[in-house]
Amino acid sequence: MNRRKIDRREFLKMGALAAVAGLSPVPSFGALDRFSPPVRRLSFYNTHTEESLDAAYCVRGRYRPEALQDINHILRDHRTGRIAPVDPGLLDLLHDLSRRVGTPSPFHIISGYRSPATNAKLRDHSKNVARYSLHMEGKAVDIRLPGCELGSLRQAALDLKRGGVGFYPGSNFVHVDVGRVRFW
Repeated sequence: MNRRKIDRREFLKMGALAAVAGLSPVPSFGALDRFSPPVRRLSFYNTHTEESLDAAYCVRGRYRPEALQDINHILRDHRTGRIAPVDPGLLDLLHDLSRRVGTPSPFHIISGYRSPATNAKLRDHSKNVARYSLHMEGKAVDIRLPGCELGSLRQAALDLKRGGVGFYPGSNFVHVDVGRVRFW
C-alpha cells in the first residue's frame, strides 16, 4: 500500500476545502427539491392588455431566459409599453403563493412593472402610490386570483413573510413585493 505523507499546509488546505464544500448551497438545493417541484410555472392574465401567459420559468433550479422575457413582457408597463426585468424572487414568491392557496387560476395582473413616469402620474392621482415604488424595480405586482377570496390571498401572502403585502379591497387587488416584510 502506497501511503503519502501529508504536510501541515496540505492538511489545512484539504480541511478548508472540505469546510467550504460542507457550506456549499448545493446540498441545500437538493433538500429543497423534495418540497419544490422540478418545474416551476406561473400563469398570468393581464387585465389591461387581455394577454395571457403560462410559462415554466424555472426548471431544476435554473431560470429559463426565454420564459423570463415572456414574463417581463406580460408584466410590462401597459401605459408606456416599457419592459423591464422582473426580479426572479418575485416570481418565486408568486409561485409559492399560488401553491399555498391551491387554485389553478392564472394571476390577474393589475400592475406589474411601472416606469418612473407612470409611477409619478399615478402618484399625482392617489395617495396610495409610493414615490419610490418597488414596481419601478420589477420587485412588486398588484394581483387578484380568481377562485381565491381577496382576504384569503392577502392572508396567504402574509403567512409567507417574504416581503410587503398591501390590501386594497376597494380596488379588488393585493399588492405583493420582495422588499422588507411589512403590511398595510
